[in-house]
Amino acid sequence: MPCTTNPPDRRHRCVAVVDDDMAVRDSLRFLLETAGFKVLTYNSADQFLNATTCGCLGCLILDHNMPLVTGLELLAELRSRGIMLPAVLITAAASAELRGRAAALGAGLVLTKPLTGDDLLGFVFSALG
Repeated sequence: MPCTTNPPDRRHRCVAVVDDDMAVRDSLRFLLETAGFKVLTYNSADQFLNATTCGCLGCLILDHNMPLVTGLELLAELRSRGIMLPAVLITAAASAELRGRAAALGAGLVLTKPLTGDDLLGFVFSALG
């Protein structure tokens, strides 16, 4: 069943990472699991939309520069479905325009690669309470 609903309880400790780069997905999984989170990884926006129910999700980490559907487009699609999960957008180049568009969609943070674990973990801990 596709991702269509918000989790009933924001205290879930499950984080979804959507990034087309396997090395980035693996690094983020390691960082987040070391911090105690359950992590689900996806290599594309379509894989995420088709594979998850959002039932355990409490936070999203979305790569912006993915083929076919960008992280920003994925976030827009989720918002159009009424899914308001906290989200971080990661990118190699964060322009003021991208930051503005991300903020308008409710992205809590836009981080530039290479990422620092402190910024990302701080957001995830805050988002999940």
